[in-house]
Amino acid sequence: MVMIDSGERVVVVTGAAAGIGAAVAAALASDAGAISLWDRDPRVHDVAREISAGTKASVTAVEVDVTDRSAVADAFDKLVAEHGPADVVVHAAGIMLAGTGLDTTPEDWERSLAVNATGTMHVTQRAANDMVAAGGGAIVVVSSNAASTPRVGMAAYCASKAAATAFTRALALQVAPHGVRVNLVSPGSTDTPMLRGMFADGDQPLDEASHTALLDGDPTAYRLGIPLRRIAAPADIAAAVRFLVSDDARHITLHDLRVDGGATLDM
Repeated sequence: MVMIDSGERVVVVTGAAAGIGAAVAAALASDAGAISLWDRDPRVHDVAREISAGTKASVTAVEVDVTDRSAVADAFDKLVAEHGPADVVVHAAGIMLAGTGLDTTPEDWERSLAVNATGTMHVTQRAANDMVAAGGGAIVVVSSNAASTPRVGMAAYCASKAAATAFTRALALQVAPHGVRVNLVSPGSTDTPMLRGMFADGDQPLDEASHTALLDGDPTAYRLGIPLRRIAAPADIAAAVRFLVSDDARHITLHDLRVDGGATLDM
């Protein structure tokens, strides 16, 4: 395995315009020589400017739709031309469209799979090929504890995250002999615009009733509460990602790290 000095690493973070992706980008910038933030949301440029003010790393923002294979390829090509191949890729782009198994629309099903599953394949496949050619690297996919634990009202989300998780682990097995580590971080309820949007305006904090409902769970929906009695902050997920891409995790691959306060009892 090629060991890269952390201060010289070339890093890519997808889904970096908000939430977990933005927190991951901020956490990894101090360990990077160059970091590229990708998102289809133009607010990714604002995040890049904020991070640039606090780091010596070269920080760039690229508007990329991960469902567009050509756009992903173009973004990687540009990265390689400017900085060389990525040493670290964190794929945090994703969406959550509510709907039960009985009423999920074909459109929501297809969109969920396109972003959460096919987008994962587009990004990690290209990243892994570049890393195999380079002789090493680290990839982390931000999945969800819903990939393995069914959730009422989240059928397409569960299915798409399960597909992303399965693909990621299969890829990890394939590239491990080449010194490329591929791991998953699977959050539970995390205080992001995506979670807030399930209850109200995604830009507003959770109200007390919604916060309590998440902590307590809902037996009628077969949903456990959170044993640690707190909702994760995006920084909690970013810290787990930062560990997995570091040299401290050099003997860890194919791992799915749950960061959910015990909400799935490590099932």
